[in-house]
Amino acid sequence: MRLSDFWDRMRRHFGEAYAESWARDYVIAELGGRTVTQALADGVAAKTVWRAVCKVTDVDAKLR
Repeated sequence: MRLSDFWDRMRRHFGEAYAESWARDYVIAELGGRTVTQALADGVAAKTVWRAVCKVTDVDAKLR
């Protein structure tokens, strides 16, 4: 998954204004206790991060 696709899905799920805030603030255990932003900065693949987001939120099946 390209990073641009990841952020497009984040914005579609959380909304334009909330996606980046959620990514900075919400800690996900499956990402080693990191936020989305931290995990991506540490080199975790966007697809892996997206799967973790899907597990902790109710992402529409179309976006999974």
